[in-house]
Amino acid sequence: ETLDDIIARRVAFLTAYQNAAYGRRYAGKLAALRAAEAKAVPGSTAVSQAAARNLFKLMAIKDEYEVARLYTDGSFAAELGKQFQSYERLEFHLAPPIMGRRGNDGSPRKSSFGPWMMKGFRVLAAMKGLRGTAFDLFGYTAERRMERQLLARYEADLELIAGSLAPARVDAAVALASVPALIRGYGHVRQASAQKAAGERQRLLERLSSTPARPELQAAE
Repeated sequence: ETLDDIIARRVAFLTAYQNAAYGRRYAGKLAALRAAEAKAVPGSTAVSQAAARNLFKLMAIKDEYEVARLYTDGSFAAELGKQFQSYERLEFHLAPPIMGRRGNDGSPRKSSFGPWMMKGFRVLAAMKGLRGTAFDLFGYTAERRMERQLLARYEADLELIAGSLAPARVDAAVALASVPALIRGYGHVRQASAQKAAGERQRLLERLSSTPARPELQAAE
């Protein structure tokens, strides 16, 4: 799979996930980085490939609107049809962030919802345009605020990488661009992994800045 293929497939996904402007935002960030990498390190696409995968990860989080879209875009019904000839009742086990229950450790607890939830999913999927706006009630939760901060910080890191690329810095740049891969899970598990990733990010920022763009000059000194 070429870099163009990687980007095109993700642009298509993000367009369905949110809208065409969101897909263009992703493509634009990568176009700037690709141009910088081609100029600073001709023939290299390692940094851009890492960024293509990890920027997508932060832009395509599986939030409430996306869960609703996946349940109602036809793929869920098709999968049910493959596994069951017929079924009497659907039951969903979900941990809604608003008005949801919490365990003794503060983590979300799942509740059961009946087949009527499919109607709720359709309404919620149609409201995906509210994502990230002042009218996005889910956006006020701690987890969603964290996701926005992670994305903004990563986009800033990509600009920093683009401005400091050099052959000797490729390894450090790839590692920094890959930090979001360390973030896993949901809820408190995701928050904990994000904190660990933040420490690794800081270490890699220092590594990138301390690596001379032209090692031969440092050696000569």
